[in-house]
Amino acid sequence: MVPLILVLLLALILFGAGFALKALWWIAVIVLILWVLGFVFRSAGSSGSRGRWYRW
Repeated sequence: MVPLILVLLLALILFGAGFALKALWWIAVIVLILWVLGFVFRSAGSSGSRGRWYRW
């Protein structure tokens, strides 16, 4: 009984971790697209007044 519970618990943890990692990958892709679009629109629209749109 205890090994069955341990296997089910391990499967539940691994499923949750896999779902979380997949969601983090999608969030990372969306942030990357927004970052690239910010570069494109800022460089095309500013015409040299403020070249950088970030504050690093």
